[in-house]
Amino acid sequence: MSMAQQAEPAVTTPPAPGPKQTDGRTARRPLALRLLARPEVGVFLGAVAVLVFFLFAAPPVRDGGSMANILYQSSTIGIMALPVALLMIGGEFDLSAGVAVVTSALTASMLSYQLTLNVWMGVIVALVVSLAVGAFNGWMLVRTGLPSFLVTLGTFLILQGVNLAVTKLVTSNVATDDISDMDGFEQARALFASTFDVAGVQVKITVVWWLVFAALATWVLLRTKYGNWIFAVGGNKDSARAVGVPVTFTKISLFMLVGFGAWFVGMHNLFSFNTVQSGEGVGQELIYIAAAVIGGCLLTGGYGSAIGTVFGAFMFGMVQQGIVYAGWNPDWFKAFLGVMLLGAVLINLWVQRTATRR
Repeated sequence: MSMAQQAEPAVTTPPAPGPKQTDGRTARRPLALRLLARPEVGVFLGAVAVLVFFLFAAPPVRDGGSMANILYQSSTIGIMALPVALLMIGGEFDLSAGVAVVTSALTASMLSYQLTLNVWMGVIVALVVSLAVGAFNGWMLVRTGLPSFLVTLGTFLILQGVNLAVTKLVTSNVATDDISDMDGFEQARALFASTFDVAGVQVKITVVWWLVFAALATWVLLRTKYGNWIFAVGGNKDSARAVGVPVTFTKISLFMLVGFGAWFVGMHNLFSFNTVQSGEGVGQELIYIAAAVIGGCLLTGGYGSAIGTVFGAFMFGMVQQGIVYAGWNPDWFKAFLGVMLLGAVLINLWVQRTATRR
């Protein structure tokens, strides 16, 4: 071979393609972990489990009328639990929500009856009062910097005392007078407390309102700038304020949403039973908060969903009515609530840690 002969270039074979290298930031988590990151997944499975349990333990639950009662019980909790859940996602909670429902109903009833007005005047004034209570809670919170626990505990005690004292002063009784024969009552009843027929089963209008409010709350949280503000102020209000989020407006408006929920449920109670007991409502605020927690909302804020709260309220209604249909002692209801609440908190903690694990 001649030395002048050109050597042929070496042929190199590219390495066989191996698995794509990813770091912790780009690795795609398994589907199960991504599903667990959704706050409503765990409570949905829990609601299904509770439903299946009572379908076997309480055969009357299988009847359409019984299920309508369960949905009605769930709706009266769920309508109020939705704004409470939004407030909790925003990093606060309201201990006055239960008695605020009664305050709203008392205002509408006594104003209409004592002044012989059309009941719609009482309904409108009650709405103004409820929104004002919510605005006061929010204003005190942002103005003083006190925890919402202390602010709303004070409002709770004030409203509880005012409800009893003013009702006794005006009516000389602990309950309001019957307003069923007053002008505008039937129209208001149709809006807040009517029933309609579905395949021979009587369903309360509150079930429809509950689902409408849930859809609206879900849209607000996931599709609007205001929803982003709610998550931001619940996660870290100082960081949210630094990027231009109106923290004061968001906090106050969330408390006013709770006031709106209290007004709506109060109107339902008034036009369902025609009178209002002034001492009611105490303890209901814990039910609303528990429904939101079971639905996936964290007490620390910044996490939760409206759909999860719907399932949480359904679990409450299912247990409350299921115990009755099963023929058990109703006193067990509180025990069930405690177990569900504690279980939900532990599950939420585990889900949060699992979902954020790399």
